[in-house]
Amino acid sequence: MAKDSDDFKSALEGKKIPILTLDNNWHRLFTQTDPSPEISKLEEELNELLKRQGKLNTELKDIKNLKKRLMDEIVETMNEFGDSKPNKKAEKKMEDNKRLIEDCNTKLDEHNDELMDLPKKINKLNYELMLETMEICYEQIQANNSEIEEVSKWIDEVRIELKKKVAIKQQKMARNQNFYAYMHNILGADVINIFDMKYHVEPLKAPQTKEEKTTEDTKQKK
Repeated sequence: MAKDSDDFKSALEGKKIPILTLDNNWHRLFTQTDPSPEISKLEEELNELLKRQGKLNTELKDIKNLKKRLMDEIVETMNEFGDSKPNKKAEKKMEDNKRLIEDCNTKLDEHNDELMDLPKKINKLNYELMLETMEICYEQIQANNSEIEEVSKWIDEVRIELKKKVAIKQQKMARNQNFYAYMHNILGADVINIFDMKYHVEPLKAPQTKEEKTTEDTKQKK
């Protein structure tokens, strides 16, 4: 069940959210899961606004440089002629520059107005993208927790089964030891070797008799 979006909004209240599409950590969230269609849509729209913002800033800088160059040319022409009236060519050049400066002013106003509105639009889209991201993260966490619970249950069951199998193995080995010891005492080592070859088993070391142990101890003392 999806978490109520009001909870996410409450969690984001007063928080400064980085621009998600410029955040490598945000992109890494989707290396193992695909983004939802809504996230892809918001990501594309946000990137378009960021591109527009970058383009406007570049154009704003270029327009300012052009305006300065045009004004410098007017001042240079005025200085060149001083108190005398400029010739027709110079006068036309100055008029053209003034007209272009007015165009620059108009474009500067338009660009500045748009640039003032863009941060609000960018923050709004970024906020919506953050909400969608939180929704995806919550769903993934819930799904992973469910799988973790299943895997943990399986591990516990296997652990119990493993303990049972180890106990059975130890019990069988102990019984084999008793069988070998009994047959060794009754039939001797030669007969036991025949059983080993027939059933292709590695013989367990039979316990020493009192006489064998006494003989071995005597040899070690010498």
